[in-house]
Amino acid sequence: MLERCRTAQERWGGVDKLIDRWLAERKKLVDHYIALRDLEDPDVDTQDLLNNFCSSLLDYASAGHFAVYEQLVRGAEEAGDERALALIRQVIPRIETITQFAVIFNDYYGVNHTRKLKVDVMHKRLLKLGGLLLERFELEDCLIEVLHTAYRNTPVTETME
Repeated sequence: MLERCRTAQERWGGVDKLIDRWLAERKKLVDHYIALRDLEDPDVDTQDLLNNFCSSLLDYASAGHFAVYEQLVRGAEEAGDERALALIRQVIPRIETITQFAVIFNDYYGVNHTRKLKVDVMHKRLLKLGGLLLERFELEDCLIEVLHTAYRNTPVTETME
């Protein structure tokens, strides 16, 4: 997963400030995921790692849905690119499904959870989420590639706040 993140940054880094910030958020998310996934030290506070991961997860997902995808769709619509719009219509629903799983994970394990943490159950759910995130990253990279190629001369300039 980390290698996939590096590849995306190498490929798309510098293309657009919004995409650059979003890919930096992706790397941060992946770093938090790996720290949590690979936790072996029982003295480390798992909840702190979970809080960091969940915070990054929601930041990344929100930026995608409320900044990046919106700009990609707007660019495709403005250019009248039916191929890009068809891809968006195909990919976004799957990304939304993955986001729903991420939000459920956050609601269950994030900062405000009140139940006793069962680390083994959380770890299984985390691994499932990791697979879904990898799928999401691949879908997002596909969107970026198709839309960047189509709009090489029309960069996305909105800021992510």
